[in-house]
Amino acid sequence: MASTLTKPAPPSAAPAAVRRRTRVLALPEARWALAALVLFLLGLPPALLGAPAWVWGTLFAATYVTGGWEPAWEGLKALRNKALDVDLLMVVAALGAAAIGQVLDGALLIVIFATSGALEAVATARTADSVRGLLDLAPTTATRLLPDGTEESVATGGLVIGDVVVIRPGERVGADGRVLAGASEVDQATITGEPLPVVKETGDEVFAGTLNGTGALKVEVARDASDSVIARIVRMVEEASETKAPTQLFIEKVERRYSLGMVAATPAVFLIPLAFGADPTSSLLRAMTFMIVASPCAVVLATMPPLLSALANAGRHGVLVKSAVVMERLGQIDAVALDKTGTLTEGTPRVTTVRALTGHDGGEDGRDGGEHGRDGGEHGRDGGEHGRDGGEHGRDGGEDGCDRGEHGGERRREEGEEECGRAGDVYGPGGDGRGPDEDRVLALAAAAEHPSEHPLARAVVLAAHARGHRLAPAEEFCSTPGVGVTALVDGDTVEVGAPARLLNGTGDAYSVRAATVSAELEADGHTAVLVKVNGVPAGVLGIADRLRPDASVTVAALTRLTGTAPTLLTGDNPRAAARLAAEVGITDVRAGLLPQDKVAVVREQEGAGRRVLVIGDGVNDAPALAAAHTGIAMGRAGSDLALETADAVIVRDELATVPAVVALSRRARALVVQNLVVAGVFITGLVLWDLVGTLPLPLGVLGHEGSTVLVGLNGLRLLREAAWRRAAVAAAG
Repeated sequence: MASTLTKPAPPSAAPAAVRRRTRVLALPEARWALAALVLFLLGLPPALLGAPAWVWGTLFAATYVTGGWEPAWEGLKALRNKALDVDLLMVVAALGAAAIGQVLDGALLIVIFATSGALEAVATARTADSVRGLLDLAPTTATRLLPDGTEESVATGGLVIGDVVVIRPGERVGADGRVLAGASEVDQATITGEPLPVVKETGDEVFAGTLNGTGALKVEVARDASDSVIARIVRMVEEASETKAPTQLFIEKVERRYSLGMVAATPAVFLIPLAFGADPTSSLLRAMTFMIVASPCAVVLATMPPLLSALANAGRHGVLVKSAVVMERLGQIDAVALDKTGTLTEGTPRVTTVRALTGHDGGEDGRDGGEHGRDGGEHGRDGGEHGRDGGEHGRDGGEDGCDRGEHGGERRREEGEEECGRAGDVYGPGGDGRGPDEDRVLALAAAAEHPSEHPLARAVVLAAHARGHRLAPAEEFCSTPGVGVTALVDGDTVEVGAPARLLNGTGDAYSVRAATVSAELEADGHTAVLVKVNGVPAGVLGIADRLRPDASVTVAALTRLTGTAPTLLTGDNPRAAARLAAEVGITDVRAGLLPQDKVAVVREQEGAGRRVLVIGDGVNDAPALAAAHTGIAMGRAGSDLALETADAVIVRDELATVPAVVALSRRARALVVQNLVVAGVFITGLVLWDLVGTLPLPLGVLGHEGSTVLVGLNGLRLLREAAWRRAAVAAAG
């Protein structure tokens, strides 16, 4: 099917995905935790003010029930399976505290534990919401073309391989398939991460959930809905999220063993002295003292304050780390994989080069040679007596003007002196560098592109505004998918689009020069856009996705921290990827990757024993973020799924904060080791004192709480601003 000229689809043409988000209070864990917190806060003032025990005791008892029944039930179910869960241990510890009169402390323990469980449930629900939201990218219905040429609307889940569907401008693609007829530009950033829409013609592959541009397509379904690329992304995220890291498995194993030890030891401490004739009251007091001093409070605080302090400090500097476990894992990474578009780059195409086709490169007598040449020399560019662009006869379309002087041929002259005179306006009165020629080319291109919604068009318009141009109104605007736009600007016919399509194999000197410049820009990793005025090539624009200002510094810092240069993972073309990688110092470039390919690279590196940090921003990065040892998403440009799947988020898109937070994590892990040593010494000493001698309960509480405060204060050192500065300096080397 031949390309047809169409008006741009209105923004409303693209159906918005319905975002389904679970309410916090819809989760039972959150409701019970809230109830426990409210009851605790109601009972706290009477308890502190010395009110009758029945007042605050009733409220605290209700706190125990509302916040503790669910973990107690889960713990009992674990016992049924011959496993002792830490949930049950916490409830027993709270009841033990109440048994020796520490009712308030036990209630506080219940509230903290219930709140932690609720937060974990919310995080799990949010991840599930984002995965379901990804499926919403794919439309629920599609227009199926029947053999007799009629159309019917069907559910996308009912499409089978071989069906032909019609995708109109602005619609989302309903199934993976191949284009049978038509031409359009499809935004497939959700799948490949490419920053620009991709031209799709007969034989090209399209993906479910991607957004069609301004053309119509007939697509033959190639995969069932359950096997589409977007469905496979969902499955991979779910599978990776369900796997547990070795560190987490180790922690769970230690928790189970510690729980067994605590449960077994406390009754023994009570019963053994009793068997040797000890007083029951003193034996019970010894057992309760043992439960207090052997409790893991100091150990927990030994680990959490450094990590939480580092987490809070990172948050103040624009890095949202989702948990203390993630903060610890960040310090373990020894390899980094970076996405390109939206991560190393800003994710927005920008005009980086404007090349007017009148620039002079050599010779006094013109770029293309000869006294009367069009572009160069004294008579060519700046308007000699016979030059096209300048002078009395060149600009105004005189006898010897428009077409390369008196030796320039008769082709354009036959189209009329008036039209040639207008085309001459493009080139202006000469000059090199960013002269009037370049400004005029950019201004005309921006005026023609202004009505378009294409990302490249927006880049051209923004570049013109940045140079202070006032854009003339465009008339008779038309857009050809895969080719470009055409408009009438100040009486000139301006065409802006793909050089290969607009040049169409013409061999005149202007077209040859335009093709050469376009090839140079594309070889350098740019997208080339040709500007023609009244049928004559006037200039070429180079458009590229700009590197983030801190990209090179970040890559160098991550290389120092891990000992190896990062890997670049991108769905973009190899040429553009290699150009960008060279700018930032990356040598390992993996280009043209689909989401499953990125996961394969991550698993390949982890199979070699590496702990991989993946940094990305798009839906297509989510499986790799989930599969990696640790994943970080860019906050501003990141998709919902990437933000939910990632372990940390760079809120302000400041890439340089990544090496700083890694260095801060390593400092936090060093403090954890210090604190564990201190906590271990205190707990061991107090337990031995209680078992061998007679440890007074107040002294046991003082020693236990003192060690807890000590390790807590040590960890809080990472809250200081100086801690972040030292981490940034350490990362920078």
